[in-house]
Amino acid sequence: MSEALHVVCPHCDTTNRVPRARLGAGGKCGACHRPLFEGHPLPLNDPSRFAKHAEGSDIPLLIDFWAAWCGPCRMMAPIVEQAAQRLEPHVRLAKVDTEAAPDVAARFAVRSIPTLALVLRGREIARTAGVMPLPQLIAWTQQHAGITAG
Repeated sequence: MSEALHVVCPHCDTTNRVPRARLGAGGKCGACHRPLFEGHPLPLNDPSRFAKHAEGSDIPLLIDFWAAWCGPCRMMAPIVEQAAQRLEPHVRLAKVDTEAAPDVAARFAVRSIPTLALVLRGREIARTAGVMPLPQLIAWTQQHAGITAG
């Protein structure tokens, strides 16, 4: 079966069709020709860009809601970076600065930070709050996304 998945480019936000069997090969955007996956969290502070990635992709989006003044958020930042390297291309990681994107944070009713929300096709499927070590973050994401990776 060669089911195609919709994957939104992290650079130009074009939706690409990627055969599920070739997802692990990464691939390049058909529009801008840049890699679809680079192993880094994607900043998504613009509400329309956020919606494109959260609603237009067939791979789960793990969102780290954070703020620059938040000590635990700063502790979580390198863990999220490492998680992106381990979970892509099966899960896209994103960072949303709650100060820069209050509308996005309000959409998800974020009450404390750091908050991690796992979204698939625009629907929240899991949420957790607080700092967690990398192995726990990977396991939590895999369990709720139904995937195995890195």
